[in-house]
Amino acid sequence: MLSQNKVLNSGAKRWGLKLGAQSVVAGTNIEEMVKSVKELNANGISATIDNLGEFVFEKKEAIQAKKKILAVIEAIYQHQLDAHISLKPTQLGQDIDYNFCLENLSEIVENAYKHNVFINFDMEDHGHLQSSFDLIDELSKDYDNIGTVIQAYFYNAKDVIAKYKNHRLRIVKGAYKESEDVAFQDKKDIDQNFIELIEYHLLHGKFTSIATHDHQIINHVKKFAKKNNIPTEKYEFQMLYGFRKDMQLSLAKEGYNFCTYVPFGVDWYGYFMRRLAERPQNLNLVAKQTFNKKTNTLIGIGAGAFLLGRISKKKSTKV
Repeated sequence: MLSQNKVLNSGAKRWGLKLGAQSVVAGTNIEEMVKSVKELNANGISATIDNLGEFVFEKKEAIQAKKKILAVIEAIYQHQLDAHISLKPTQLGQDIDYNFCLENLSEIVENAYKHNVFINFDMEDHGHLQSSFDLIDELSKDYDNIGTVIQAYFYNAKDVIAKYKNHRLRIVKGAYKESEDVAFQDKKDIDQNFIELIEYHLLHGKFTSIATHDHQIINHVKKFAKKNNIPTEKYEFQMLYGFRKDMQLSLAKEGYNFCTYVPFGVDWYGYFMRRLAERPQNLNLVAKQTFNKKTNTLIGIGAGAFLLGRISKKKSTKV
């Protein structure tokens, strides 16, 4: 709920990376992002880069986002980064007009194609799924540098993954609060579906990105791949920037393909709050990485979010 609060999102843009977000967001501009990606590449880790942005309901904002993503593609090309793009259709006009969004995405995908850069379409809440898949279907008629995300908590995920098995897919558990009418609510059910989706795409799909911080699932995938003679060239593990750094390095050193999801930009708040909401352990992880002995008396992330909301409210009242 906090991740979708427009007042807090607006305040976060003004006040910059606070509340521990600097440890999980790779800067606010392209220069800082490039530096972070180069450090990952130096350790044998590739990156998928997300120019953060949500709540885009004005064409001007969508066009600005498009220009920034085009600049990121150019940066990948110029710096020869081992990286590709992750983007959200809502940032590019999905909530404004379908054809407008399609035009923006077409320009991005065509430019990326010319620079040999892969584009991954991040999937958002259930209300945006069908139009997102429609956009992918339309663009896939002309381009093959497109992939997307399958969210394991949806009941129909198995049907969807079968339809898009010839695409490069990232498989995730899901990060939005969804109704029991469309999605599993129990963690055990989500985990089971997650594993089954991974196994299906490893056996039948083009390329599988396994997005998880769960070492038990990672170990399961290792054993499954070995048992079924699936070469490492057909899959990679993915984790979020700033999370489980030691494990990221360890998997890369073991010889597995590893990709870090690298978010950057001023519009970081919604992304950050969803990461905290996904797993209670993330609160502890961010706190440990952010606070030292001199600052351990701070209340923490939740209090920071509350304070940010209070400040926003006061400023709004004054205006």
